[in-house]
Amino acid sequence: MIPVALVRPQGPACGQPPRPSHRTWQHGCVTAATHSSLFPQVPDSADAVLDGLDPEQREVATALHGPVCVLAGAGTGKTRAITHRIAYGVRAGILQPSSVLAVTFTNRAAGEMRGRLRQLGAQGVQARTFHSAALRQLQYFWPKAIGGGMPRLIDRKVQFVADAAAACRIRLDRGELRDVTAEIEWAKVTQTVPADYVLAAAKAGRAAPRDTAEIAQLYSVYEDLKRDRAVIDFEDVLLLTVGILQDRRDIAEQVRAQYQHFVVDEYQDVSPLQQRLLELWLGDRDDLCVVGDASQTIYSFTGATPDHLLDFRVRHPGATVVKLVRDYRSTPQVVHLANGLLAQARGRAADHRLELVSQRPAGPEPEYTEYTDEPAEAEGAARRIQDLLAAG
Repeated sequence: MIPVALVRPQGPACGQPPRPSHRTWQHGCVTAATHSSLFPQVPDSADAVLDGLDPEQREVATALHGPVCVLAGAGTGKTRAITHRIAYGVRAGILQPSSVLAVTFTNRAAGEMRGRLRQLGAQGVQARTFHSAALRQLQYFWPKAIGGGMPRLIDRKVQFVADAAAACRIRLDRGELRDVTAEIEWAKVTQTVPADYVLAAAKAGRAAPRDTAEIAQLYSVYEDLKRDRAVIDFEDVLLLTVGILQDRRDIAEQVRAQYQHFVVDEYQDVSPLQQRLLELWLGDRDDLCVVGDASQTIYSFTGATPDHLLDFRVRHPGATVVKLVRDYRSTPQVVHLANGLLAQARGRAADHRLELVSQRPAGPEPEYTEYTDEPAEAEGAARRIQDLLAAG
């Protein structure tokens, strides 16, 4: 049986303390948002950027030098803290906007961050996904580093994997096709070549969707097909950028001269390949702020690991560490339930869990409903949401 707890959300914006009633490779095509009454007034000074932050968020915002690690639970206002950190540094004249690169995991999150920074008067800061930042650099430096035309980027690799399966005379149903594609993605972000896949999968304890020797064959043919058709996938964008920065010191130094301060959101979901790219961007510097929560790792199936977050202080012994535990999203009852569930978890991430403290008024106790399987759970949850919406 699958237990589900449902509660009704309410209250202030997440992370906000309750209150009384010329084109270059680094800038691309990002444009400023049109000003309108929908946007709040831009703070009139650097100090005004700090208004409304709780003590821990303020500590994050004013920690502008050296390595910084922010351990932030769900609903604690991590995006608010790091955007105010960047804006405060820019408005105080400590950070040059064009020297800051903020990296997150989705285009939506990157767009939201750019919007918040504009509202805080910090225009010119680059907020991108790892892939977007790498693609911009790859497109700009390709003629110099490789020469000729850059291969076309494909949005989806499923059809190429299907073509590889047909070439190998291996039958894959729709589910297997999806899972084999994901397995190839895992191999690439862990920088595992086809010849090494079988051993790497065994060492990592992968629950492969097919025989690993078959997957290695499919992976190899998939790479051959891409090469023959002059295309690359999203993992290639990262791999090629890493290769150029490793092999061309002059290009690496050009990138490092442009970007001198880095912020990485959702750091618990960084893959080994993304971590390597970040290290190449940084060089021997340590002006890096990472934000994450080991308990919120959701991309481990694609090669992400919270170890980079958990080992941050090992790599940077003098790092400033700030914990955000004030939860502005959920009622005490929900936070208590979440803390109790996480307390039962085991493993390294569980040993570093954050105990959250709700900042909301008390609400109803969570209601539990058991379902026989996942489809029934999904239907039940959807039905309950419809009922809540209908009830206003």
